[in-house]
Amino acid sequence: MRLEIGFGTNPQYVEIPDGNVTGILEPNKVEISSTGAEEVLRAIRSPIGTGALSEIVRPGEKIAIVTSDITRPLPTCVIMPVLLDELYAAGVRKEDITLVFALGSHRGHTPEEMKKLSGERAAQEVRCMDADPKDFVHMGTTGMGTPVDVTRVVAEADRRICLGNIEYHYFVGYSGGAKAIMPGVSTREAIQANHKRMVLPEAAAGRLEGNPVRGDLEEAILYCPIDFIVNVVLDEHKKIIYAVAGHYIKAHREGCEFLDRFYLKRIEERADIVIASQGGSPKDLNLYQTQKALDNAKHAVRKGGIIILAGSCKEGLGERVFEEWITSAPNAHSLIDRIQKEFRLGGHKAAAIALVLEDADIYLVSELAPELVRSIFMKPYESVQSALDAAFEKLGKASKVLIMPYAGSTLPRLYGES
Repeated sequence: MRLEIGFGTNPQYVEIPDGNVTGILEPNKVEISSTGAEEVLRAIRSPIGTGALSEIVRPGEKIAIVTSDITRPLPTCVIMPVLLDELYAAGVRKEDITLVFALGSHRGHTPEEMKKLSGERAAQEVRCMDADPKDFVHMGTTGMGTPVDVTRVVAEADRRICLGNIEYHYFVGYSGGAKAIMPGVSTREAIQANHKRMVLPEAAAGRLEGNPVRGDLEEAILYCPIDFIVNVVLDEHKKIIYAVAGHYIKAHREGCEFLDRFYLKRIEERADIVIASQGGSPKDLNLYQTQKALDNAKHAVRKGGIIILAGSCKEGLGERVFEEWITSAPNAHSLIDRIQKEFRLGGHKAAAIALVLEDADIYLVSELAPELVRSIFMKPYESVQSALDAAFEKLGKASKVLIMPYAGSTLPRLYGES
């Protein structure tokens, strides 16, 4: 069979003998009542766990809307016109609204990128800005010792509305909800304090209850309250197919339940070879983001198998500390030792890659220089086809292959596992 694999803005194609393919992990069939802006409006007018938005905001209040940055596929430009109409109808003035891009530990945006993300209307009508981690307010400290240090424009707002898309996250469980505040608009020090618990076994994709990272970041909201969320689930074409709005936990949990119905994939056994892609741009801009596909793929490959990771990575490795750690490590295992002694944001993703390498080889199909890929303990290939041919050569022509076209969103789980 011939399959299309997302890769930047130009997909790749691969030929695989039908008899070798054990599965293609595409989304499950779910009933969809509305999509896009219509679905967002339905959710906002049917809030979960809160009153109507018009009962929450008041004329004259300063409103901070926190949304995702360019590394996320959230279609802010679809949500904002609907949200602005609802806010204006409630008496909120345009000049009292600020749209804040949650950078976390990522780079800032160009003016053109901000305009593209926010959409033409929001760019013209309200103030749009990146979170500034250097200008923050200390709002408290969680029971686990994480400082709640939030960018000032969000911390000092009268009302906070958080946007996000819900997908699996390899140690927070799921994205969305309170994650817009922590790590979204938090300082690097705060993010590091929260994320250092990623090495604990309870911090895993698809897990909320008992997850120490998720519990800590949701506790942070006690100090920096979220008044209303609008979270969406996207299909494989990055279109909104489901939305939830209202309480940052109650609405978020309903979104997570829908995500499981859509993207949780049961498998009979682990494969010899897993082909994994983020689905293309913008989720594979750099290795720092492409790693998310790798972390889901690890649940589908057998010990001693091969993961073929396809991601453009046209912007390089993507984060300074990540680059420093992974390029300076004498071997992959040393990264695991290092993260246990010295947690640093950025280094955590280097360690996450090293954890995968403990059990499987990684063949990286990217635009990165081959010598760089080899230096970070992966094998470089220019095409998915050449990587697959090499994997067959190593593991045998009868090797079983599992394909994950949207691996950053799709979570494989063996039958019988909870």
